[in-house]
Amino acid sequence: MSLICSLSNEVPEEPVISLTSKHIFEKRLLEKYIAENGTDPINGEPLSDEQIVPINTAPVQRPRPPTATSIPAILKILQDEWDACMLHSYTLRQQLQMTRQELSYALYQHDAACRVIARQDKEVTAAREALATLKPQAALAAQQPMAPAPAPVVTPSEPARPEPMEVETQLVPIGLSEEVLQQLQQTHVKLTSLRKKRGKEMPEGLPTAQQLKHYTQSSSHPGLHSASLPGILCLDLLPNSKRTVTGGADRNIVVFDKEAEKIVCTLKGHTKKVTNVVAHPNEKTIISASPDSHVRIWDIEGETCKHTLRIHDGPVTGLSLHPTGDYMLSCSADQHWGFSDIGTGKLLCKVADQSVSHGLTCCQFHPDGLIFGTGTSDSLVKIWDFKEQKSAANFPGHSGPISAIAFSENGYYLATSADDEVVKLWDLRKLRNFKTISLDDKYTVRGLTFDNSGHYLAVAGPDVRVYQISKQCDLVVTWDAHTQDSTDVRFGPDVNYVASVSNDRTLKFYSAN
Repeated sequence: MSLICSLSNEVPEEPVISLTSKHIFEKRLLEKYIAENGTDPINGEPLSDEQIVPINTAPVQRPRPPTATSIPAILKILQDEWDACMLHSYTLRQQLQMTRQELSYALYQHDAACRVIARQDKEVTAAREALATLKPQAALAAQQPMAPAPAPVVTPSEPARPEPMEVETQLVPIGLSEEVLQQLQQTHVKLTSLRKKRGKEMPEGLPTAQQLKHYTQSSSHPGLHSASLPGILCLDLLPNSKRTVTGGADRNIVVFDKEAEKIVCTLKGHTKKVTNVVAHPNEKTIISASPDSHVRIWDIEGETCKHTLRIHDGPVTGLSLHPTGDYMLSCSADQHWGFSDIGTGKLLCKVADQSVSHGLTCCQFHPDGLIFGTGTSDSLVKIWDFKEQKSAANFPGHSGPISAIAFSENGYYLATSADDEVVKLWDLRKLRNFKTISLDDKYTVRGLTFDNSGHYLAVAGPDVRVYQISKQCDLVVTWDAHTQDSTDVRFGPDVNYVASVSNDRTLKFYSAN
């Protein structure tokens, strides 16, 4: 039941009751009447503010004004609310963009400051070492009288030694000897027998697909390469240590210690970006290739280049280490592939693939070492018989230049990719494509790799993905931690971690934490 004011005949906002006449009034109207007349409006008897008692009632919901009861008025109200919401969203996005820019600038300043501090620290350390060496010599010189320095004498028994200089050699193939072919054959027989003993069962200690799903980013390492030419283009792992090797657009090769989280050494020598790096599994040796047409063999301990090979006349597009660890395969845009001795730096054989129009794009040895695969600019994957130095099989089906190929460690499968947003898996026993993995629209694959057991395949592109090799080839996990496209990816020993690099100049590790 609603209350009605005895003065205004409307529903009061603050109802009160007069103790004199027992009528209901609007508080403000009754107080104004009492202030003017001092009596009750109904019976005219004297009335004061103390004789007014407030009434507690539920708040009255006022009806909408007439302007808001029509459909056009309601639509206008909704439009006004929508405009206000969009304006608020635009303001928030502007603030977010400004915050991101400020954060990017702060990170850049932090990176520059870290570089300056590192350089200054290195200079201080060098100065201290020089000072410590200089002090004993200065004390000894102060005790002895000064004497004129004798003129340098060069005797026939001690000839002057010139400074060592790097020699670039245009290599000429010297041919494959019977000893080399026998070594390759023995390695093939040994590795084949070991693989048959292992079988197809999942090795003990290898994480399951369910465990791999819980892998997250465990660490990120920016600034390994120069910011003036940003981008890390290739990656490899030193199997017997916790070190990674990266090649960048800044023409440098960086060896990074995962456990100590520091750069071990930086190798400089290429005149163009480094597109391929291979770490030797048993020696402290790194092989690198670049569009500058050179292949370089590095000694990590001495931080020197042992051999500089001018094998090709065009950009070197692929590198692969033979299972013996003594030889390497390289391919180039000049339509040739070459086989070289790592220890001597000599080219053993060089073969032209005349069937391609714009050269070879990638290469990799089969785990047994007697066959290898090459990708071409004509969308074709070729399997070569190394002994015969001829193409043994062709795998067509891609559209666009082949971007990456990878053999599984068990020797049964080959994974290939091109600029067609798919990854194809080939059965080498039946020479057929048994699975095609469709990727997202405009997904460019830049790197492929199997783990050592052949149970998982990693794909590097706009993100990093891991697939389980089976009939379905299910997607196990996806990581999109990089801010730009990933360029390469590698599995750690027994897949206890996964490493990836990107054009954003960062090296990232993913593990179970």
